[in-house]
Amino acid sequence: MLVVGVLALAVYAARVIAPQAVGRGGVAFTRKHKVSFAFAVVLLWFSADWPLHDIGEQYLYSAHMLQHLLMSFVVPPLFLWATPEWFARLFLGSDRPGRLARAVRKLARPAPAGIIFNLIIILLHAPQTVELAADSGPAHYFLHLLLFTSALLMWMPVCGPLAELRLSAPPKMIYLFLQSIIPTIPAGWLTVAEGTVYKHYDREPRLWDIGVIADQQAAGAIMKIIGGMYLWVIIAVIFFRWAAEQERMNTRGRTLARQATLPDDLTYDEVVETFKTVRPGTIEGAPLGGPNSDPSLN
Repeated sequence: MLVVGVLALAVYAARVIAPQAVGRGGVAFTRKHKVSFAFAVVLLWFSADWPLHDIGEQYLYSAHMLQHLLMSFVVPPLFLWATPEWFARLFLGSDRPGRLARAVRKLARPAPAGIIFNLIIILLHAPQTVELAADSGPAHYFLHLLLFTSALLMWMPVCGPLAELRLSAPPKMIYLFLQSIIPTIPAGWLTVAEGTVYKHYDREPRLWDIGVIADQQAAGAIMKIIGGMYLWVIIAVIFFRWAAEQERMNTRGRTLARQATLPDDLTYDEVVETFKTVRPGTIEGAPLGGPNSDPSLN
């Protein structure tokens, strides 16, 4: 029902809201938005429905951990990538946003978003919480909804649709690194525990003959190794993209400096600041001049 509701809202957004927001000739959803949305819906369904849900709820805590990994690290950023900027601004970017929009903007900042998400992670792995989720269907659903919502907030500074809420590359890498630290606490606890941590999963028959201790260790490995590596791969991608962009900008700055007879060792930002001070107007559209001037650099 949840997946059908998400699909119905997407159709309504595309057919009713989009034409009014961007006009009949405007591009409401790019290929990136559509592909991200498709993957998000499929993975949401996979993580929340049979067979993964039933295995994770009744038999293996490692399957339950895989559910949490998908709901916190994979599905939320996909939904954020699938959200166009114009759609986000309808709810969060107006000149006079409502109370909910103001609250979301405040909570989506790096510090509160990171703290809320990690507190939820710790709460969900407490034995009392796990037992409550196993015994009560509504509580289980509410806790998953809480995890997913906090994950949306956590990912907003990384890949949210609003540029003013996103971090630049270096702070983004530090932010993601910090998100990989707290989950190692319950993960390490599960890995080294000698007895049964969650009584609900100490039952017969054992699915695929996986023992309760092996199941706990697998859950800890999923959280610590797979979850940690997932974040570190994203950090590496951000770093290499940022480094490549910096190199392109510095190369462009050196080209501009040679044309303007400035020192070649200036960075692009230093060249821009020099032109703003010494030759106003030459950066934004006005030609630099000279027989070797490259018009594309203007």
